[in-house]
Amino acid sequence: MRIALGVEYDGGAFCGWQFQDHSPSVQEAVEKALSSVANEPVRVICAGRTDTGVHASEQVIHFNTKVERSTRSWVYGANANLPDEVVILWAAPISNEFHARFSAVRRRYRYVIYNRNVRPTFLAGRTTWDYRTLDVTRMADAAQCLMGEHDFSSYRAVGCQAKSSVRTVHRLEVTRKNELIFIDIEANAFLHHMVRNIAGVLMAIGAGERPLEWAKQVLAFRDRTLGGVTAPPSGLYLTQVEYPAEFELPQVRQASIIW
Repeated sequence: MRIALGVEYDGGAFCGWQFQDHSPSVQEAVEKALSSVANEPVRVICAGRTDTGVHASEQVIHFNTKVERSTRSWVYGANANLPDEVVILWAAPISNEFHARFSAVRRRYRYVIYNRNVRPTFLAGRTTWDYRTLDVTRMADAAQCLMGEHDFSSYRAVGCQAKSSVRTVHRLEVTRKNELIFIDIEANAFLHHMVRNIAGVLMAIGAGERPLEWAKQVLAFRDRTLGGVTAPPSGLYLTQVEYPAEFELPQVRQASIIW
């Protein structure tokens, strides 16, 4: 039997999603909790690995098991064994054709910037603070050149292991709500640090430190060393993973923490 689950987590307490020998990971916490419910070892596969400090309002995972449990047992049993920073949102039996990573057709991220001249308190670790006055109109205009299919070599980490650096961005919007700036981006898939590198470039443009056309110039370089600063992980949220309708996965209303 294959089970799919939705997972929400605060990434600040973990070294990222993927299991690490030296530090606590979200994967380790989730597998330990599910193994307790199943009374046997459980290994999970996720839609996309997130880095240290990156959050998720709906990560999607799956695992295989011969153990029969109700969906309620998988959710509430796992949550009883998870740390406060992680929660299972839903569970659903799924076809063996489903794969959390390879069946995904689109992924959505939100990058949240706290834009004021003094640092935040309540939102520290949940947003990225930028004391500079950021012009959202400039950021939004500059972002338009990144729409569509491009080689994002300049916007991925130097150590990115993806075989191809070509990705298709379906949506990229920059908006402001009082002191919060949101960068919402949707693509077929993402490269390592891609969203954070895009955010770094747009923030520099918004601060007036770079010209409007710099985002396009960086894209054309196809060289990460000529790109901008990688923005901090604390403002980044994996908000949704989209799958073909045939899998009929539960739809979750986005949590209030991502505004």
